[in-house]
Amino acid sequence: MKIDGRCHCGQITFEAEVDPAAVTICHCTDCQMLTGSAFRANIPTSADRFVLRSGTPKTYVKTADSGNKRRRAFCGACGTPIYACAIDDPKSYSLPVGTIRQRAALTPLRQIRRRSALDGVARLAGLPASDTN
Repeated sequence: MKIDGRCHCGQITFEAEVDPAAVTICHCTDCQMLTGSAFRANIPTSADRFVLRSGTPKTYVKTADSGNKRRRAFCGACGTPIYACAIDDPKSYSLPVGTIRQRAALTPLRQIRRRSALDGVARLAGLPASDTN
């Protein structure tokens, strides 16, 4: 599936080819901190199927608890996460689903790092819901 996305302010735009069946929800504490939320939905794309169309993201290297190092890219103007990848010669990129214009067509099919999930996540479906405040 061909997708396109951007940061919140629009300075960084990208295109990619993805497999819609590969969407994952990650509950790790890094994803919680990066989103300011309980989890993050991600989708991988191969390096040869990912193109930055505009802007230059800022990057930093994060070392996970496992010792694994990942390059994290984000918009320097608005802070939107753009991708995560290996530090050297990345073979793939992990894209946050929230930055993708076609996100409504990308349904998560699995969850990872569930041991870090916040207690309230399992009860979301039962909470009162509204389209307004």
